[in-house]
Amino acid sequence: MAGLTVNDLSWKIGGPAGFGIASAGEAFAKACMRAGLNAFVLSENPSLIRGGNNVVSVHVAEREVHSHVARTDMLVALDEMTATLHAKGVANGGCIIHDPQEFALIDRPAGVNVFGIPIKRLCEERGGLIMRNTVAVGAAAGLLSFETAFLESVLKDIFGRKGETVVKQNVDALRAGYDYAKQNYPQGSGFRLEKRKPSGKIMVSGNDAVALGAVKAGCTFMSSYPMTPATGVFEAMAEMEKRYGLVVRQVEDEIAAVNMAIGASFAGARAMTSTSGGGFCLMTEGLGLAMQTETPIVIVESQRPGPATGMATRTAQGDLLFVLHASTDDAPRLVLAPGDMEECFSLTMKAFDLSEKYQLPAILLLDKFLGMSYATAPAFKGVPAKRHLLTDREAARMKDYKRYDLADCVSPRAVPGQKGGIHWASSYEHNEYGHESEDETIRIRMAQKRFCKLERAAKDVEGAELSGSKTPELLLIGWGSTKGPISEAMLLLDKAGIKTAHLHVSIISPFPKGAVLQAIKDAGKALVIENNQTGQLASLIREATGLDVDCTLLKYDGRMFFPEEISRQALKMMGK
Repeated sequence: MAGLTVNDLSWKIGGPAGFGIASAGEAFAKACMRAGLNAFVLSENPSLIRGGNNVVSVHVAEREVHSHVARTDMLVALDEMTATLHAKGVANGGCIIHDPQEFALIDRPAGVNVFGIPIKRLCEERGGLIMRNTVAVGAAAGLLSFETAFLESVLKDIFGRKGETVVKQNVDALRAGYDYAKQNYPQGSGFRLEKRKPSGKIMVSGNDAVALGAVKAGCTFMSSYPMTPATGVFEAMAEMEKRYGLVVRQVEDEIAAVNMAIGASFAGARAMTSTSGGGFCLMTEGLGLAMQTETPIVIVESQRPGPATGMATRTAQGDLLFVLHASTDDAPRLVLAPGDMEECFSLTMKAFDLSEKYQLPAILLLDKFLGMSYATAPAFKGVPAKRHLLTDREAARMKDYKRYDLADCVSPRAVPGQKGGIHWASSYEHNEYGHESEDETIRIRMAQKRFCKLERAAKDVEGAELSGSKTPELLLIGWGSTKGPISEAMLLLDKAGIKTAHLHVSIISPFPKGAVLQAIKDAGKALVIENNQTGQLASLIREATGLDVDCTLLKYDGRMFFPEEISRQALKMMGK
């Protein structure tokens, strides 16, 4: 077929909540992965149990895929609202799949093909409307000439626990959609998905990757109160509870969650909690307790738009300065912000190790976009967790144990039950033994001791990663989940003849001042990209280096960046 596009597709399916939109999107992406392709899955939905408009976008390619894209090549519209809202985003030469018996396309975009599939009728013939998503995915596969074997294997995994009858019904529904599309539209859609050599990759969400990283890091306790978009971390830990001997508890509120985690850590367990911005507000007093008692703890803070309840199912990067300064007085903490699925795994492990090594709370800063998106990634590997505790023999040899010994900023840490390790720990300022003290000299030395930990940690981590051109005309700077869209934007800018580099800041505290300063000095111009209104990373750069970046690209509508948005701003900056 002339103009056939192979293994480069932006696919979208949409409909009301309750139509199985998320499961259809994930199934399609997993099938692509099993066919040896790469995929990135973005789910968008309102905060409703039923109704509204839910869409899942899947970006598929042979090359590595870092994020979604703005264009849609194939739109599967299971209701009229989806067609109305998203048809205008279908690219020229793209296509729309819908059921003409359910609704008509009133405004058919120019240059877009429309394929009418009797989804409702095919469903009713094979088990009911509950399988409309399966029929639709089958029809899409037919128009893409995509082998159904990969989709069938995914359906068997999903429905296998429900018995052979349910599996057969779904496979029959998939084939019904596939066969109808092949028989009635033999010319296809202009797009094709062809299998390649299996890569051995996995399909994982950011939230799942954090949970896997926590388990690999030796976390054995988690207490949490569910709050979107961090709930997925809690759910993933709960699913692994029996398999890995974890203790996972849902508690009455976020105050209880953080304090239970602190108690578990004090007792010697590696402990974690998770929440979003509103829940983190309630955790701040507990955060101060962890700092004062020098008790390691990992807090996952997954951002969403605010203030107050805000937009529970949308994304943002507006909590950066909040998590850096939350709690009373000057109080040090580690802040790590992963940018992709691999970093969600590796930086979670890093958070646990640094937190225990330096006896500081570590905050893992995610957002809805990263936490609830799925992507293909290499199978995770991690080194065995290394504990930073006194052994029973070491504790027993202590003749005069000082839990908060001022000889070093990181004092020897014993846990309850160890002979020779008895000590006091309270929320008050204290001396080396943990006894409460308001002595001026003790106060100054203890405050300096706590901040010395960050200075030590700064020498132990590389908080910024520089990629791209060594002599860039334009430096793109981002943190957290902007990593993927920026990486995709660099491909567009390369085609436009712009030499770019990407500085991805993944550890915010301690801030990688030297790396940031050098990267900006080496570049022609610098552009900071953030999902917030005030340019919070740009403010930190100014505070740490004294430099103002040339421009900021800020987005705060509750949606993530499209690579095309970044590319347009970059071209504008460069006068092209």
